[in-house]
Amino acid sequence: MTKATQVDILISGGGIAGLTAAAAFGAAGFTVQCVDPTPPITDRDAAGADMRTTAFLQPARALLEEAGLWERLDNHAAPLQIMRIVDAGGDLPEPRIVKDFNASDISEQPFGWNLPNWLLRREMLGRLNGLGNVDLRLGCATKTLFTRTAEARVGLTDGSQTSARLVIAADGRGSPMRTAAGITVKTTRYGQKALAQAVTHPIPHANVSTEIHRSGGPFTLVPLPDHNGLPCSALVWMERGPRAQELFEMETAAFEAEMTDRSCALYGPLTLASRRTIWPIISQSADRLYGQRLALVAEAAHVVPPIGAQGLNMSLGDMQVLLDLAKADRADLGSARMLERYHRARYSDVKLRVQGIDMLNRASMAAAQPLRDARAMGLNALYALAPVRKTLMQMGLGVR
Repeated sequence: MTKATQVDILISGGGIAGLTAAAAFGAAGFTVQCVDPTPPITDRDAAGADMRTTAFLQPARALLEEAGLWERLDNHAAPLQIMRIVDAGGDLPEPRIVKDFNASDISEQPFGWNLPNWLLRREMLGRLNGLGNVDLRLGCATKTLFTRTAEARVGLTDGSQTSARLVIAADGRGSPMRTAAGITVKTTRYGQKALAQAVTHPIPHANVSTEIHRSGGPFTLVPLPDHNGLPCSALVWMERGPRAQELFEMETAAFEAEMTDRSCALYGPLTLASRRTIWPIISQSADRLYGQRLALVAEAAHVVPPIGAQGLNMSLGDMQVLLDLAKADRADLGSARMLERYHRARYSDVKLRVQGIDMLNRASMAAAQPLRDARAMGLNALYALAPVRKTLMQMGLGVR
């Protein structure tokens, strides 16, 4: 059997959230082990590459800088200056209401910055490889969890065992560590799937993120740096399951025509610039965010539909609170007192955001014309009130 390892923190999960946590806690001087059963794919065109993107909102930048990640990401990031909401819920698929939320109304910085997930993994691994106090075990998973007052013991699939003062579960919506701790979740299924891919278009995006509502779910184009000399965006297209599967299986030319039609041709004809990927849409929240010597973060704690760039930014909010608590009293790392404080600091905000995004998604799915019209009237009413508009933008960023 491989010799047992002792660390301050074991992170179960090496996705974007887990790698960010490893960099943040490693940069803060903690000894960290990060394990994940699937080695990250860091090549855009490789089979299995994650073609989704992540929009880091303003508050996330401080954590990325603290983790030593932002300097590696800055040059690859596309700023998000304007969030444009388009209602195309009339008889024809064309814009009938267009409202712009401009970051300049509340800040000197853009709302956030968008990067491809495959590239994030590449740059994060580059940072972690330079941290001698971070042990990456990629291709290895957590298997068992035994906790007691002073430490947690985690068995790994390579036959080894790790002792840690704190285990961070960043291992996804089916979290093995959450299950091992006996923490239950509430799950909502919408009957939707999301298609994600990169597209090019002749009309520049001008750093505008565009969310188009008709029925089935939002159709969102998020700015990316140019690709092969052409303006490029990340597209997340949410539809009811059977329709999404039909789109996923279409021939390329037919799919591009459907994309262009659904986009109301706002940026001209859309052309695929990557593979298509598809995944089911759910909403999920854990009944509590901690167990003995265990903290739940990211999708182990909460899953939301991809609306308003809330998912990973909620996750980074989890990590910022955990990191601040850990640094404030290093001797208290992983204690019941620390983890109860973490739960109290995050649970209400997480619950509120999960409920709010659930409501927005249900509104975006509306197929009946009266409901589409009510949605359009609501957008008009909210936008017309400047204080409300400003508050909505601040809430979207996660600031008060």
